[in-house]
Amino acid sequence: MSPPMSPPPRPLQLAVALDAPQRPGAPAPYDAAHFVALARLAERGGLGFVTLGDGFARPGLDALAVLARVAPATERIGLVPTVTTTHTEPFHVSTAVATLDWVSHGRAGWSVEVSTTEADAALFGRRGAAPPAEVWREAGEVADAAARLWDSWEDDAEIRDRATGRFVDRDKLHHVDFTGSSFSVRGPSIVPRPPQGRPVVVVELTAAGEDFAAPTDPVVAEVAAAHADVVLVRAEDPGTAGAARAELRARARVHGRDPDRLIVLASLPVGLESPADAAGLAELLCDWHADGAADGFQLRPADPARDLALLVDGTVPVLRHRGLLPGFHSGATLREHLGLPRPASRYAPAREAS
Repeated sequence: MSPPMSPPPRPLQLAVALDAPQRPGAPAPYDAAHFVALARLAERGGLGFVTLGDGFARPGLDALAVLARVAPATERIGLVPTVTTTHTEPFHVSTAVATLDWVSHGRAGWSVEVSTTEADAALFGRRGAAPPAEVWREAGEVADAAARLWDSWEDDAEIRDRATGRFVDRDKLHHVDFTGSSFSVRGPSIVPRPPQGRPVVVVELTAAGEDFAAPTDPVVAEVAAAHADVVLVRAEDPGTAGAARAELRARARVHGRDPDRLIVLASLPVGLESPADAAGLAELLCDWHADGAADGFQLRPADPARDLALLVDGTVPVLRHRGLLPGFHSGATLREHLGLPRPASRYAPAREAS
């Protein structure tokens, strides 16, 4: 039996995927300007963040590098690339995402992904493919290790004192000493603590029917409940999405987390061919939100170059008129957009107590 649904605790959040489903024979975009234009349009519409998918065998540009290019061309919108943790050193994951947070002045997140194919494994030659449950457990460990590496610099660790030649206060750098099932990380990071403290962690999963007590992949649900700030739930109806939200919040509470700090967005495919379609989408989103199905939505346009303009000029105004979507970005960082606090370094209290 699914837990009872609780009403969304915050205004509607709205995000959009910049990558379209890859059609057979369609060329992949190899020009970052394409994504810059889309991100600027989404920013004009006041959307909270954009996502950009990626994978080792996926054609096209590296998502994290693309959004690093988008960062200086935008000012407010959050930037969330997919980062695959399998076959990737956690140290490199943490430094790359921290760098995106620095170049975007605190607007970075990352969507956790894994690899399960022998073709991907052959690209690295380090180990063979592993079952989904194994690599997702590893992904949770990578998310944990990355957060610890971001915390390994206290916020005021940088001195930058030319007179003494001191760049950093070494007493405010900390070893992580994290051992996972397939890796170990000592630290500290080589990048100062990101502007957000910890960039936003996003996990995507698929809900399997209204009884979300048996999700499509319970291991992914556990990783999301333990480590995610935002969960993107693919669901076909509001009942399924709402049950997923309630179960994820319950799981987060079991992990000792405040469930109100876990944002669950319904991830929906959209295809807008006319202004009427945009107004119809707005009604759908209003209905789902009123039912308590989600804290907001990640929309996956069939054709971002076509659909995003209709979304910004047609759907967004209706949501604003209904009082569900603010007309501006609240705050400067992605965490502030989402209403999430900036976490303190877990190592600073230990230093201060010593």
